Amino acid sequence: MNLHELSPAEGAKKGSKRIGRGHGSGWGKTAGKGHKGQKARSGGSIRPGFEGGQMPLQRRIPKRGFNNIFAKKIVAINVSALEAFDNDTEVDAKALIEKGIIKKEYDGVKILGNGNLTKKLSVKVAAFSESAKQKIEAAGGKAEVI
Repeated sequence: MNLHELSPAEGAKKGSKRIGRGHGSGWGKTAGKGHKGQKARSGGSIRPGFEGGQMPLQRRIPKRGFNNIFAKKIVAINVSALEAFDNDTEVDAKALIEKGIIKKEYDGVKILGNGNLTKKLSVKVAAFSESAKQKIEAAGGKAEVI
């Protein structure tokens, strides 16, 4: 089989509907638009959400909450999750992703102080809680902010 011998399956390609090309075509006269009315006019499309002059739903519902577009998305993990690493390992965001502890780094990783740590680790992430820093250093490791 060669490239020039390829063709689409039977019935897969359908010709476009040529509207407004005479009554013999079946799509003449009003060209499928019916008689008069807004949708029959040129440019007579209504925007999404328009309800014919009735107060639209998005304006009837009260506003709620606040979304800070400048907020940084920080991934928080507990000290107990660091137990998955071996002694004297350098732990950073890349190592956490490889271990499957986090899926993405986003804007940074923060270590929180829930749980215990028995291994000596060198942890390099964006932020630490005070208790997490104490637990890492108490186990003989280093907590370094990058």
